[in-house]
Amino acid sequence: MTSEPSGPETFEGLPVTVAGLGVSGVSAARALAGLGAAVTVVDGGDGPAQREGAARLEAEGVTVRLGDGDTLPAGTALVVTSPGWRPDSPLFAAAARAGVPVWGDVELAWRLRGPGAADWLAITGTNGKTTTVQMLASILAAAGLRTAAVGNVGTPVLDVVLSGEKYDVLAVELSSYQLHWAPGVRAHSAAVLNLAPDHLDWHGSMAAYAADKGRIYEGNRVACVYNTADPATEELVRAADVEEGCRAVGFTLGAPGPSELGVVDGLLVDRAFVENRHSSAQELAEVSDVNPPAPHNIANALAAAALARAWGVPARAVRDGLRAFRPDAHRIAHVATVDEVAWVDDSKATNTHAAAASLAAYEKVVWIAGGLAKGAAFDELVAGAAGRLRAAVLIGADRALVREALARHAPQVPVVELDRTDTGAMAAAVGAARELARPGDTVLLAPACASMDMFANYNRRGEAFAEAVRALAADGPGPQE
Repeated sequence: MTSEPSGPETFEGLPVTVAGLGVSGVSAARALAGLGAAVTVVDGGDGPAQREGAARLEAEGVTVRLGDGDTLPAGTALVVTSPGWRPDSPLFAAAARAGVPVWGDVELAWRLRGPGAADWLAITGTNGKTTTVQMLASILAAAGLRTAAVGNVGTPVLDVVLSGEKYDVLAVELSSYQLHWAPGVRAHSAAVLNLAPDHLDWHGSMAAYAADKGRIYEGNRVACVYNTADPATEELVRAADVEEGCRAVGFTLGAPGPSELGVVDGLLVDRAFVENRHSSAQELAEVSDVNPPAPHNIANALAAAALARAWGVPARAVRDGLRAFRPDAHRIAHVATVDEVAWVDDSKATNTHAAAASLAAYEKVVWIAGGLAKGAAFDELVAGAAGRLRAAVLIGADRALVREALARHAPQVPVVELDRTDTGAMAAAVGAARELARPGDTVLLAPACASMDMFANYNRRGEAFAEAVRALAADGPGPQE
């Protein structure tokens, strides 16, 4: 097994530079200052929000330098970075020249764990991370364990590690950014849910992106969980340096083979961690226990179950945890049924891989799509979904890219393109979709794009959709054929 990279034995008096004045940067700065480090925070911004944050940290004895995030402060012995800072930033180039290590806040949290610290069950992937880590936390809680969903899910793992709370095990969501800056993390067990091109502008290539995702398996002690439908995830397991005895455990939407979890006759079953040695498979839950029971969400549930079972959770807790789980808003959420048409908000589908999974959950779809493409191509997505599309309503800055893919791969699909970005644009999209939908159809907001061209974030986009649908429902029946 690979050993953890070396680091400082004490932080007392250590000159540490923290890159970024965001949530994780502030958390790291406070933690390091509390350990006696001499902390300097650098940030390239100098706006009101940065100045306000700087004033709070300076009152706590932290030095803050605004307007220059490129220059390494003299004497720095360690850099702790916020996850969004790109690897090619001048600050890190300067650190490399000076032989100064760079950690993320996740790496710092790992180094600061005390004796008897909780195990980490870690999850990454292009899509489904947050849902899966929350499912896992629900399963662990159903088993009576003290746990929390932390990391990229919203609660910084550093805050939890330093909180003084005693946990049995943590469900940890890790992004590719966080994994890039976390060379020493060694999870009990970990899962890569899927791999598809994303954030390539940050990583530089698909190979670099995959390699950062694969770091989650390094040093695993019990199980490396992978997606049998995504061979790239299994390749990451094969490449990982793990503890002796660590197992590769697959999950599949079909019948599972040995050392796999899967689905048989409407049941989630386990052939990897069987409790009864005389049984070939262990029933965990019914497919109907998964909320919602869309194919990609069943895959998420199987991955969560695999990690929970690797930690020793009984089958009944998997069922109870999945039944208790409620997904966050804007994740394939049913808003209303109007005139026998279902309206579903999956605004969180911000890339083509997520949108493909969402579209695959429904037989006939009026698709609302578009936004900021982030360099994505839509041909594969449209070609795969063409047989399910009743019609498409396109919005956003890069809607033409989606329209062109539809013209190439689904020319029979009616398309309405809205050339507007004002606050009424989503209501107009909902109105257009209503005209196109037929009884039994699903109108699906699965944009396959980021939201920032029209909305503050994907949450606000989803809220605008839901508000327009509820207004439509309040208006009563639409025109009949």
